[in-house]
Amino acid sequence: MAHKNPPEAQNEPPRVGDTLAALRQAQALSLDELSRKAGVSKSMLSQIERAQANPTVAVVWRLANALGVPIAELLGGAPAANAAPAITLVPTQSTPSLRSPDGLCELRILGPVEMAGQFEWYELRLQPGGALDSQPHEPGTREHLSVASGSIELQVGDASQKLKVSETARYPADCSHSIRNPSKSAATAWLVVIHPV
Repeated sequence: MAHKNPPEAQNEPPRVGDTLAALRQAQALSLDELSRKAGVSKSMLSQIERAQANPTVAVVWRLANALGVPIAELLGGAPAANAAPAITLVPTQSTPSLRSPDGLCELRILGPVEMAGQFEWYELRLQPGGALDSQPHEPGTREHLSVASGSIELQVGDASQKLKVSETARYPADCSHSIRNPSKSAATAWLVVIHPV
């Protein structure tokens, strides 16, 4: 076949090379200068621009910061001269997620990468018996947990609390804490992490 159908095209990773090269040239930056500014090797930059390598999210974030553009501009391949769209849609398959080794806990990362370390939000899915056990975060960190379906048991230090659908718990996250599903049916929740300023 001479052409690809739309679903295949949509599943390809974003090509940031042309956009990166255009943005770099628009700012009259050499590969060396952008390399120093972003903390990304010159050889990696060259490979990205020639579409020989797809950068990680962390590398795209560094490049966007160094160039002073939104991360979506690099990922979306929008020319630098175009205005940002009013709405940026993140397809389900593009939402990163983390799974526990036993597969009973999944965290879907809903917050934008550029806000990590300040304000983060997740969709938490817990299968029966699943748990998200966390070590203390930095002093002053707080979490807000809202149950969307099922029931959840929260342990913060020595305190524990059972939560039902539509209930929200707010608690310090700078001590050991655990979110568990002791029931026989799956549970989902929204988890917001607020780091100290």
